[in-house]
Amino acid sequence: MAQASRPLVLAKAAVHALALTPLALLSWRVWQVWREADIDALGPDPVAAIEHELGLWALRLLLLTLAITPLRQLSGQAVLMRFRRMLGLYAFAYASLHLSAYLALDLRGWWTLVFEEVVKRPYITVGFAAWLLLVPLAVTSTRGWMQRLGRNWGRLHRLVYVIAALAVLHFWWIVKSDYREPLLYAAILAALLGWRVWKRWSRRSGPVTPRVSSGQPERPRP
Repeated sequence: MAQASRPLVLAKAAVHALALTPLALLSWRVWQVWREADIDALGPDPVAAIEHELGLWALRLLLLTLAITPLRQLSGQAVLMRFRRMLGLYAFAYASLHLSAYLALDLRGWWTLVFEEVVKRPYITVGFAAWLLLVPLAVTSTRGWMQRLGRNWGRLHRLVYVIAALAVLHFWWIVKSDYREPLLYAAILAALLGWRVWKRWSRRSGPVTPRVSSGQPERPRP
C-alpha cells in the first residue's frame, strides 16, 4: 500500500509546489522593489500589479477546481478528485490575499471605507460577494463537515458555480479596455458549466434498459 500511495504523495507535493510558485515569484518581485534592486519589477503601478496577480491566480485556480470533474469523467481517472479540495483551498487562499492586498495597500487600513466601497463600486460588490461565499466552502471542506452536513454538503458546495460567475464578472468589470482575457475566462467557465448541464441532461434522457417481464406489474422507479 505504501508503494501505491507514493505516486499520489509525490503528485500532491508537485501540486502544492506549482500552486505556491506564483506567490513565490510575486513575493520576489515585491522584494526587488522594496530593496530598490529593480524598481520596475511590478510595473508603473505596483499596488495594482500585486492585486491583479493575486486575483488572477485565484480565478485560475477556481476554474481549475471546476475542471477536475470533467477531466475525471473524460479520463476515467478517479484519483483526480483527490486534488479538487486542495485546489479549491488554494483558490480561497489567493482570493483572501487579493482582498487583503486591496484592504492594506489600496485602502491603507481604512477599514471603515470597506462597506462604502462595496456599495459604491459594483465590481467590488461582486468580488466581495464571491469571497464571502467562498468562506463557508473553505470552512466545510473537511471530511468531518461532509459527514455532519450529509446531502446538504453537496448543495452548499454548488455555490462554487455562482462564485465562479461572480469572479469572472468581477474581472470583466475591472478591465477597462482589452476584454480578451476576461472573455477567455468567461468562455472557459461557460464550457465547464455547459459540460455539467450536458452530462445531467444526457443521464436523464439516456436509453432505459428494458426489463424482462415477470408477469407482475412493474413498480415505479424512484
